[in-house]
Amino acid sequence: MCRIFAGQAPDTYESQTRSVRVGGHTTSIRLEAAFWNVLEELAAHQGMSLGKFVSHLHDEVLQLHGEVRNFASLLRCCCLIYRGDIQAAAVGPVAPGRLAQAGAQASLAAAE
Repeated sequence: MCRIFAGQAPDTYESQTRSVRVGGHTTSIRLEAAFWNVLEELAAHQGMSLGKFVSHLHDEVLQLHGEVRNFASLLRCCCLIYRGDIQAAAVGPVAPGRLAQAGAQASLAAAE
């Protein structure tokens, strides 16, 4: 099993620093290449550019929590949630995933 993980191309876990505009300020975020790839996919799925998605997410976290602690870690966790939801959706409608739950909640709300 370890060969599956150890055998991955080193460029997938190489850190990359990108400049993004967040809260009206340009800042640098350092993530592994694999996370940047997932974030680009996630942003496209949301119909946004990567920069717009990251900025929008930052603003939402500020609204919900009043501060943004460890934004790079938040982005990594977003990637995990997104991938988990995509995988769950591929399994079928009964799979537990946040996108599936959100869809079910929206359906219930519409029915009421």
